[in-house]
Amino acid sequence: MNDSKKDNNLTTKGSKMYGTAAHNTYAQNNVGIESPTRLIEMLYEGILRFNAQAKKSIKDGDIEKKIYWINRSTAIITELLSTLDKTQGEVSLYLEGLYNYEISLLTQASIDSDETKIDEVSGVFKGLLEAWRESTNVA
Repeated sequence: MNDSKKDNNLTTKGSKMYGTAAHNTYAQNNVGIESPTRLIEMLYEGILRFNAQAKKSIKDGDIEKKIYWINRSTAIITELLSTLDKTQGEVSLYLEGLYNYEISLLTQASIDSDETKIDEVSGVFKGLLEAWRESTNVA
């Protein structure tokens, strides 16, 4: 199999892992998304942005904004979790456990105003974003 067919298969498999539920939801809300693959990338980027805002809020001592931004990150992870297609094998099961753990870290970060837990979550999602881009050729 040539490289372009391999890349196409990875993109298709990556998109299938999440099903089309998330893409359909955003399409219904008139958000211009070119593909489910791009949508996952945007969701990962959103988590990173919201985590940065949550850290800033902790530094500023703004509890209300800290909770707001952590809740936004948690909502995205929950959406990613709910759209996983568990028929796609071990990767989707691994992501399910990972996403649940990241939600628990964000919850603890919110309770304790702990920037290190937010950093840990951001580190995981930076890695996931990089791997996603590499495997789907979105970069």
